[in-house]
Amino acid sequence: MKILLIGGSGQLGGDIARNNVAHEILAPPRDTLDLERMDDVEILVTRFAPHLILNCAAFHNVPQCEQLPEKAFRVNCVAVRDLARLCRRGDIPFVNFSSNYVFGGERRKPYTESCCPDPLQVYGMTRLAGELAARSAAPDHAVIIRTCGLYGISGARSKGGNFVDNRVSDARAGGDLEISFEQIVCPTSTDDLSKAVLRLIDHADFKPGVYHLVNEGECSWYEFTKAIYSELNSDANLRAVDRKGLSGEMRRPLYSVLANTRARAMGIELPPWRDALHRYMCSKYAEHA
Repeated sequence: MKILLIGGSGQLGGDIARNNVAHEILAPPRDTLDLERMDDVEILVTRFAPHLILNCAAFHNVPQCEQLPEKAFRVNCVAVRDLARLCRRGDIPFVNFSSNYVFGGERRKPYTESCCPDPLQVYGMTRLAGELAARSAAPDHAVIIRTCGLYGISGARSKGGNFVDNRVSDARAGGDLEISFEQIVCPTSTDDLSKAVLRLIDHADFKPGVYHLVNEGECSWYEFTKAIYSELNSDANLRAVDRKGLSGEMRRPLYSVLANTRARAMGIELPPWRDALHRYMCSKYAEHA
């Protein structure tokens, strides 16, 4: 199968390309394929004639989305809608990634694919708008994969690195560190997620709609940081703080754990988050393995 991978230089896109063994993947760099230049995308799709399009690109710096809402909507919604329309015309399955931030966090058990979204900030609103736009424009072709708290070997350049790598840097720098304990999430390795995505698109029962794919289990960012420090055998001073889900005036969901119900029914399940973190630390920070 020929796959056009948009956003292949990011954490998730990079791991999809690395873990792929069965498909021909074309992953153009961003300066060649920019979602804000849809004419260029259409030309590439015509030339490459993919059997599936995977869109890993997004504007996912949450605070910057508050400052640049127009850009956030262009990339996370309008471009997604246009990709979906292109896929409908070409009869091409379209896989777009979304976020746990489409939920408001009032629930205290994992959100299933059928739960009603209720985003709290611009980022979550644009992600939900992208979901709805894709499914409206191409209901028979659009697949939405929601995930949470991604970290991977490639890092997250738009955020200045991923959460794990930033906490490793903090530990090495020493001093005190305050981490919120009120936000409960399911941090997810892009290595595990990419393998699950590749299994999903090859599955006989792969159909349009919404899927949740995350590492199993849940924790606060404070608990996750403690686990990172444990992997490092670090004695840096870590303090739990309650920020009430706020970053300035921007709200984040207090509970946004996702349940992989639909994928699990197909036999696709990601490992526990602690196992994923241990493997990541061993592979990237071998001196601490």
